[in-house]
Amino acid sequence: MSFWDSLLKIVTATGNALAGVVEAVRTLFEGDPETRRKVAFSVAMIALSAKMAKADGIVSETEVAAFRDIFKFPADQAQNVARLYNLARQDVAGYEAYAEKMASLCSSCEKNCPILEDIIDGLFHIAKSDGAVHEKELAFLMRVAEIFKMDEEHFQRIMARHVHLMGDPYEVLGVSPKDDFAKIRRRYRVLVSENHPDMLLARGVPQEFHAIANDRMAALNAAYEAIEKERRAA
Repeated sequence: MSFWDSLLKIVTATGNALAGVVEAVRTLFEGDPETRRKVAFSVAMIALSAKMAKADGIVSETEVAAFRDIFKFPADQAQNVARLYNLARQDVAGYEAYAEKMASLCSSCEKNCPILEDIIDGLFHIAKSDGAVHEKELAFLMRVAEIFKMDEEHFQRIMARHVHLMGDPYEVLGVSPKDDFAKIRRRYRVLVSENHPDMLLARGVPQEFHAIANDRMAALNAAYEAIEKERRAA
């Protein structure tokens, strides 16, 4: 069964309650962990982005376009994606309860879980699409990160990639201006290895979402190049 067949299966197996979608992910694909991870990630991105898009009071065209930018789905699947998106917007349950359910589907459920970081990254991509991450959107993202067991320092590094990248490239890489360049280079190489698009694929992020990895790599490269240029000038 293809990924898109699986996504269609979960949509048709549920009614209008978003909680039913989550439980369907848990039960329908219990014997197929790889498909379960892919479907769970997709459902999380669709649902949480729909809820976050309303965090600043409106759902703008740029936010919808940004969602489409990170979620490359075939034209013939648009109706299924729209159905999940609308379920999320209309569901009376708060986003916190839903985020908790999605966190429980992370195979490791560890602190700073990589696949949950991928979700936060995608949400930042949507939030900044209209030129700024609004206060209510940031509060939304911080609360979701907390539910995802992400520590504050880790969240700050993710935010630095999206909100003030060139303001503090050291924060993007998680290093200090006091560190020697050899240490910074080692850290950069580790991050590149950990965040290569192939790593996202290995942990179950569908190919359709790999714009997230490309954006992340671009941010890491830009930060490293900025520090390298600064050190050479010094």
